[in-house]
Amino acid sequence: MKTPRSAAVVVAALALALVSLRAQDRDQAEKSDFRFHSGVELINVTATVSDANGRFVPGLQQDDFIVYEDNKQVEVTHFSAERVPVSLGIALDTSGSMAGNKMEAARGALTRFVDDLLDRSDEIFLYRFSDYPSLAQGWTGDRQRILRALDRMTPYGGTAMFDAVSEAIPLAQKGQNRKKALVIISDGNDTTSRFGIRDLKQQIRESEVLVYAIGIDGEGGPAIYRAPAPPRIPMPPIPLPFPGAPRGGNRWPPAQPPIGGSGGGNGRSWQRGRQDDRVNITALRDMTDDSGGRTEIVREVRDLDPATAGIADELSKQYYLAYSPTTEKDGRWHAIRVEVKNHAYRVRSRRGYTAN
Repeated sequence: MKTPRSAAVVVAALALALVSLRAQDRDQAEKSDFRFHSGVELINVTATVSDANGRFVPGLQQDDFIVYEDNKQVEVTHFSAERVPVSLGIALDTSGSMAGNKMEAARGALTRFVDDLLDRSDEIFLYRFSDYPSLAQGWTGDRQRILRALDRMTPYGGTAMFDAVSEAIPLAQKGQNRKKALVIISDGNDTTSRFGIRDLKQQIRESEVLVYAIGIDGEGGPAIYRAPAPPRIPMPPIPLPFPGAPRGGNRWPPAQPPIGGSGGGNGRSWQRGRQDDRVNITALRDMTDDSGGRTEIVREVRDLDPATAGIADELSKQYYLAYSPTTEKDGRWHAIRVEVKNHAYRVRSRRGYTAN
């Protein structure tokens, strides 16, 4: 038989459990308020506001922002200026050209990034890419798993950057936190991807993932590895004189560039030391700018650490806005523009969405 004291303890425990469940329901509801659904119930926008010197502008309120969809002002229904947990993906170039100081600097910068700069409530995954992309560590809050995966990486091969980002975007979109981001670190142009930049740009546009890229654009020597050109079949000798044959020491027929060389659909380079062996800044910006992220180019590997630190700082200092769309699911791209009333400030945010 229970005593009055034990009955009171049971009642108190039940009351605490009920309060906890209600708090969980409330937190889940707050998260779902900002979630982007296929029905386009809410459009979520992450905005980074900076002054003329590039410094973050704190303390803004909802009334300081003006949001336009297809050049028509919309009503912002949700706003937050608080730091929220991030579901963050990292895609690291481990091609042969990253061997040596670049890889060591990348390991050091990412170690500080995930271990010291990110919040413990953030979750992370890690991709590597060389000849092809590979998921080195799936979603985890355990920093040591990420660091162990980094330690196991050995640079080799080509650069399948577009394929890696194409695989990483859907995984980032599945993150449990309402803010989702992807950080890419690479020192070269894409050489082996099957996925093209145009399709990749569209894929990023259809997600809510903030994409950041750090390009290492040093003036070093040629890359350690280049994919070999396809073997050429020798042509039988052609007797001379021959109608139309060139005179002099020129060979006939003229040598043709190997299939997939310069001018190919994926931007491959088969020649050692060409200009397009270096980081493709335009491609990086194509991946980042529509998302509301940004591209940063560093000239020295020692600058990787402040570059990753700057991204971590930005992810902790952003504004969140959401609104109901003005159109139905028409499958079209709808432009988004975010402004603040103080025109001296600069706003960076996603540039639109596809209403699927």
